[in-house]
Amino acid sequence: MKNNTSVRNDLVIAAVILTISVSVFTVSCNKTKKEIAVKDDTIEIKEKMFATQVSEVYINAEDYLGKTIKLEGIFKSEQYYEDREPYRFVVRYGPGGCCGSDANVGFEVKWAEENAQPYPAAESWVEAAGVLKVDEEEGYYLYLDLASLTVLSKRGAETIVR
Repeated sequence: MKNNTSVRNDLVIAAVILTISVSVFTVSCNKTKKEIAVKDDTIEIKEKMFATQVSEVYINAEDYLGKTIKLEGIFKSEQYYEDREPYRFVVRYGPGGCCGSDANVGFEVKWAEENAQPYPAAESWVEAAGVLKVDEEEGYYLYLDLASLTVLSKRGAETIVR
């Protein structure tokens, strides 16, 4: 059985460890915004922290609306309704999902009518750049209003963990 001094020392050590852990967690969470590279007023979502940076944009959307975002990923097209245009996305396969590899991380992309260009083939590796906007017509969701959508020959990491 421990005496009061020993118990007190254990509590002090636990409190110090907890304080350090919370500080490290807070600093790492606060660094997320700073880690998103901004080049020529364009926010670049990088491969190394892809899921983290995309999550940052979704969580703090108000800070990013109206800004240009650039990312690379797999071009996807999904037809959910026969009488509507397909939804198009630039994604990477993220952690999670029911099968461990079916959670897509990325953004819906679309051309404004006045800038419409052909979309690439499904599963193409692309670089997309566009202004982050909100579509409130069918509910509140984010998408990139495309300025460019370029097929690249060199593919990056299709499955990401952070």
